[in-house]
Amino acid sequence: MATRSKAPRSRSSSPASPAGVPTESVGTVLSTVGGPASGVPGPNAGAYATESQRRLASQKAGAQAVAEAVPSNPLKPGEIGDDPMQAPAGKPVSPPAPIDAASTVSEDVASDKVGDGAVRAGYNPGNESLDRARVDSGGRHLTTNQGVAIADNQNSLKVGVRGPALLEDFILREKITHFDHERIPERVVHARGSAAHGYFECDHALGAITRAAPFAEVGKRTPVFVRFSTVLGERGAADVTRDVRGFAVKFYTDEGNWDLVGNNMPVFFIQDAMKFPDLIHAGKPEPHHQMPQGATAHDTFWDFVGLMPESAHMLMWAMSDRAIPRSYRMMQGFGVHTFRLVNAAGESRFVKFHWTPLAGTHSVVWDEAVKINGADSDFHRRDLWESIEAGVYPEWELGLQVFTEEEAERFSFDVLDPTKIVPEELVPVRPVGRMVLNRNPDNFFAETEQVAFCTQHVVPGIDFSNDPLLQGRNFSYLDTQISRLGGPNFHELPINAPVVQTHNNQRDAMHRQAIPRGRVNYEPNSLGGGCPFQAGAMKGYTPFPQPITGDKVRGKPEKFADHYTQATLFWKSQTPVERDHIVGAYRFELTRVQTPAVRERIVSMLVNVDPELAQRVADGLGMELPAAQPRVLLNPPKPEVEVSPALSLMARPGNGDVGGRRVALLVCDGADGASLRRVHAALAKAGAAPRFVGARLGPVKLQDGEPIQAEVTLETMPAVLWDAMVVPGGEVAQQTLAALGQALEFAREQYRHCKPLLVLGGATTFLDAAGIGATLADGRPDPGIIIENGEGGASGDGSPVDSSAAFLAAVAAHRHFAREMDPPAV
Repeated sequence: MATRSKAPRSRSSSPASPAGVPTESVGTVLSTVGGPASGVPGPNAGAYATESQRRLASQKAGAQAVAEAVPSNPLKPGEIGDDPMQAPAGKPVSPPAPIDAASTVSEDVASDKVGDGAVRAGYNPGNESLDRARVDSGGRHLTTNQGVAIADNQNSLKVGVRGPALLEDFILREKITHFDHERIPERVVHARGSAAHGYFECDHALGAITRAAPFAEVGKRTPVFVRFSTVLGERGAADVTRDVRGFAVKFYTDEGNWDLVGNNMPVFFIQDAMKFPDLIHAGKPEPHHQMPQGATAHDTFWDFVGLMPESAHMLMWAMSDRAIPRSYRMMQGFGVHTFRLVNAAGESRFVKFHWTPLAGTHSVVWDEAVKINGADSDFHRRDLWESIEAGVYPEWELGLQVFTEEEAERFSFDVLDPTKIVPEELVPVRPVGRMVLNRNPDNFFAETEQVAFCTQHVVPGIDFSNDPLLQGRNFSYLDTQISRLGGPNFHELPINAPVVQTHNNQRDAMHRQAIPRGRVNYEPNSLGGGCPFQAGAMKGYTPFPQPITGDKVRGKPEKFADHYTQATLFWKSQTPVERDHIVGAYRFELTRVQTPAVRERIVSMLVNVDPELAQRVADGLGMELPAAQPRVLLNPPKPEVEVSPALSLMARPGNGDVGGRRVALLVCDGADGASLRRVHAALAKAGAAPRFVGARLGPVKLQDGEPIQAEVTLETMPAVLWDAMVVPGGEVAQQTLAALGQALEFAREQYRHCKPLLVLGGATTFLDAAGIGATLADGRPDPGIIIENGEGGASGDGSPVDSSAAFLAAVAAHRHFAREMDPPAV
């Protein structure tokens, strides 16, 4: 490709000297080492041989001019005093001409590589949108990484067609070498993730309590990138494991990036970052045989938490259905820690962050989760991706719990303890905006895998509390990214770059992308006009000036020693169904533990949480109820709240929408096509994802003669991958399905997992064959089983009865746990 060049500059024999530059100084400005360059006029020559020499003289004079304008550091007086909120802004000095601040006077020499040299003052092109990095190869031929066209991408260079390969084949070596190094170190925790782009829209301006950019005005939209993840599993692990889920949001604000790095549970296992390596080592696969993968059902995890009673509260959450969500779209998110909001006046309040899904909080049952992982280990990834592709955009409401330090002092618990929540009955959650995810990434590696979240990435208006786990995370996350992404320049990767301009004096290091212009890389300076200069307190981030007194100690406040009160609160706040699932989870996990003493220790902890819970778990493990584990705090303060309905998953059923719910319509020869098409249309109109499921792919002959195509099969899409099912009308069709073992097992699993079923045509032949009754054990009708009569029905006038609306309501309810039994009868 030919390079562009500008017209040659004129070489006047006697150009005028630059303004303000004495001619006697000219000879000393033309060399970077201080002496006259070869062939350049010496002192008093009064002329320049070339345009470049004139520009060098101008640049030297410009440096002198800006340096003279800064005879001393104007910020030094502002460093004295005890009010850091009043830090003054820097005072930039503009050079006489743009070239005066250039790295080189040749910067406007043009080519396809260096550009045209146009100077946009104070501009960093690295902070343009991701379009700057998006590549499309349509209509282009293959090249090497150096741009050399590749004629043959099928064969290596050899000596004859059957001879040895040649070392000189640089195309082969480049291709294989790059392939060998394609993987970067995976995250130690949260390795398996899925992400999407979207926006946060402010519904309530919060200027009175924070100057944080996303909350500046009603209607303001801030771009976000959100990554969901499991904690323990490696990058190739399964999605639907019993685990905490990461919920990390990167806000690309107009004052810099803010990373709200949280989980789908509001508390954590430990109180101090000192114990984080121990927790993860215990939870990860055991080091002697590297098993189990992505699971806590093993000895080392339960051995550790049994010796850490502060984990009792988090264990209740982890053993609840929150640890096996139906979808990333259907789980809450929390900031976990107590943070600070700071307004423009420097006033601070504590804050807790809550994300609540509009689709409601829904989960799967454990038996279902085990089978989902076998049928589709990418279940959560696929659900998020397909929902966004289908235009069913996930949405969450952001709520804040805001309270003062004085209020926090009066609580019976310590808000700096990450194993504690602030009950909503004490501090209501205040809705402030919504987040919508509406775009999938272009490339998983470049975006989802390379995105770097750090808790210390905050913007003016957001600050930290003294939570000891948060303080440790502020160090750990940055340190991790430096190792994982190859150096301290991970912020220059397109997905991590803020949309606001970045300018600082950081230079060099591995994988540096930016090419800084100019000679100055320090502050204070005068040669760069004082730029970049400090922003001052009212523009830049200034930590909240919290007074700190006390000796240097290693220890915890007394309130941190109350390990069981909030675990009891969580247990008492669950519905009977959720309590049953918690008991079942403890039973499963501890049954996998091979050391009886470890099992006994955990149950002894549960005695302090709730005697009924402990007894039920002990019964499930076939053991006697042990004595309660000794309490660290013998007389904990009386809690303000003893039951909080908001802690139940059932408290957030969602907005009644069925968007993205997968519904299987079984099809076979002889089925009633009209009713199947009618229900399919109703489901599609409501935003669900209905599909025709057959024994084999291809056309199915229906009663009306018009075939329906079976889109997927019972073999490849088993029952656990669906939220509901429809049985076709027609006695012949039901008899055909009743003779098909896969169809019977499909229905039994749907029933066992408490999902809604719609039976068309009124016949129950298929249900009878599967052993499924339309009533509950107490004789009441099962609200999750809808039998639609083909003609007459309840109306009695001979007209068809359409049960689509009733079925949609049953699907929106997600599960019908009234039919659940342990162990299951069906």
